This record gives sequence, C-alpha cells and structure tokens, in this order.
Amino acid sequence: MRSQTIEVVTGSRERVHDITSECESFARLCGGDGLLHVFVPHATAGIALIELGSGSDDDLLAALSDLLPADDRWKHAHGSRGHGRSHVMPALIPPYATVPVLSGRLALGTWQAIAVVDLNVDNRERQVRLSFLSD
Repeated sequence: MRSQTIEVVTGSRERVHDITSECESFARLCGGDGLLHVFVPHATAGIALIELGSGSDDDLLAALSDLLPADDRWKHAHGSRGHGRSHVMPALIPPYATVPVLSGRLALGTWQAIAVVDLNVDNRERQVRLSFLSD
C-alpha cells in the first residue's frame, strides 16, 4: 500500500472542495491497477463523489442545510451556532470513498468528482489521506 496526506483549506464557510486533481496525480504516480481509498480523519467532514461546477455542490449544501439546520437544537453545542450538525453530517456523507484505478487512472464516471464536504466553519484546515491498494 502507498499512502500520502494532502492538506485542504476549506475556509470560513460551508464548502464542497474538489480534490479530484490531487487524487488523479496520486493515482498516476502509483500507476497500475488497484483501489484509491480517500479518507478525511476529522469528525466533522466527509468525502463525496458528486458532479461539481454545475450547481450540484450548491444543491448539496442546500440539502444539508435543510436536513441539518445551523440552529440551537444540537446537544453537541460548542463552537459556532449549529456546530453539532457538523458532527452528525459524516453519518450522511461518510469520511471516506474508494475509487477503482485502472492503469494509473481513476475510473470515475463522466461527471463524477471527488470532494471534501465541510460544514464546520470553525476548522479551516483539513488533512485527507490518500491510500493506493494493489496486488
């Protein structure tokens, strides 16, 4: 297994941050066939395979806002208002995804991208672990 950590700055607002190019570069460096496992080791972030740039990222944030409102209902209540929802989000958008790699290329669908989903405006910096598994 080969592994690498990348740093992602999500900023001070809710964000869907595209990491596809970093994943592609790592898969190309590893070469061959295998699986790319993408993992964000944070309790308040997730990894999504989603079309980006066509409004889907904004739609995802809007859907999460509807499902997980940033209000005072959350028992986990430290940090900014509604922070507890960030701790619930990884149950809906898990902190990992696995993508097939064929001849050093991600076998994503035509419109699929790999993104970090982050609702936690209190933590601007994220680490993402990329692991390549092969024979």
